[in-house]
Amino acid sequence: MSNMNLNDISRLDFNLAITFLAVWQERSVSRAAQRLALSQSAVSAALSRLRRVANDPLFIRTHGGMEPTSRAVAMAGQIQQGIESIRQALTVEEAFDPRASNRHFSVGMSDDFEVAIGPSLSAHLLKVAPNVSIVFRQTNRHIVESMLEARDIDIALSSGVPARNWLISKTVATSGYSTIFNNALCKVDLPLSLDDFLALPHILISFSGREGIVDAGLKSIGRQRQIHTALTHFSSLPNYLATMRAVATLPSHTASAFAKLGGLSVSDVPVDLGTYPVDILYRRDVEQDPAIQWLVEVIGDIFSERQ
Repeated sequence: MSNMNLNDISRLDFNLAITFLAVWQERSVSRAAQRLALSQSAVSAALSRLRRVANDPLFIRTHGGMEPTSRAVAMAGQIQQGIESIRQALTVEEAFDPRASNRHFSVGMSDDFEVAIGPSLSAHLLKVAPNVSIVFRQTNRHIVESMLEARDIDIALSSGVPARNWLISKTVATSGYSTIFNNALCKVDLPLSLDDFLALPHILISFSGREGIVDAGLKSIGRQRQIHTALTHFSSLPNYLATMRAVATLPSHTASAFAKLGGLSVSDVPVDLGTYPVDILYRRDVEQDPAIQWLVEVIGDIFSERQ
């Protein structure tokens, strides 16, 4: 490897990189100053120097905060990786001992994943890491990146999130869809036929409350269903199915968890809805944190077991 020009590098102030990341993550000069324990004028001065070095405004003040320019977006991943590389080189990571740790974790997932693995994860942590605590934060593929970037969550379980150079994504499973119902009320043969599926009222779980993946699948074969009730969360579904002659289609991992509670039947969906990967996501700058790596492994193992 060729020698670096250390004279050129020595002219750079690496504190500027820290300031850049603080403004990048906080989208606010005042919040960045609070985070760095600096005055707002000091951060503003550092931002001015950054703009001269980069020959770009980097952040534009808007009604919603400091929005990054395309140049800042391009710089962010490289700066994060560079600072993390320096941190790794200078830091000796201590081994993580779950039984001795009192670490607090914030885990983001939508409620279908929380229903499927949340109780098992909490029970496992209570058994092997009794002083560790965990909070589950509601997220989805539309907001998971911003929550990770803002450090509102340490780890996320999600699907369909595009690759980002500052994110690490590990696929832990493949999931699909199943139909769940109370067959004491529905009285249909298993596996569920398409005719029986369409003859029954449907409970839709969707943020929009209008339609879901089932409707797109049915449309492709020229059919449609009757949506009687729409919910925005999975967790209340068993209470509806307990008293309604109706069906609901949801991720297979969630349907399986509900069926284990008793009283509900699960069947393959009689229309092809495909499958999707389930990914664990976390920031690249915590890749060497042994506690994070331990939790990543635990979540992956639990989800695989539930599959």
